[in-house]
Amino acid sequence: MTVWIVVVSILALILSPMVWLRPSRSQSGRMALRMGARRIGLAMQLAPQEWPHWLPKEPPNPCAQYHRPRRQGQTATWCYWQTTPGVWLNQWREPCDDPALMEHFATLPANVYKVEAGPQLIALYWGESGEAAILQDIAAVLKALA
Repeated sequence: MTVWIVVVSILALILSPMVWLRPSRSQSGRMALRMGARRIGLAMQLAPQEWPHWLPKEPPNPCAQYHRPRRQGQTATWCYWQTTPGVWLNQWREPCDDPALMEHFATLPANVYKVEAGPQLIALYWGESGEAAILQDIAAVLKALA
């Protein structure tokens, strides 16, 4: 009997560090979202950001950036941050007054922190929480604005 207790204890000591290597539920959920994004054609990377000091809640740094290349001929560059759900401000804290942009922004989840358009790509910074169906909304917005 004592031998079995010693053997089980030794096995427990050997196997316990392996449990630490297993990803948590939130990590597994994020990995699933990232793989789903890749399947529908979105590129993703963790990008370091310097967030404006006036945001009510500081987003994570680095933050998940989902992006898509822009079509040729698109030269307009802009950047908007979501301070509260549905409220989008530029760097001077002026609200977004473009109805076409606001129509697309209205379909985005509340944990999208920033959407920006550069000369080469359109990027969206997101907290990566929610259902996989949100990826379809994000992909649709990025495709429409690209």
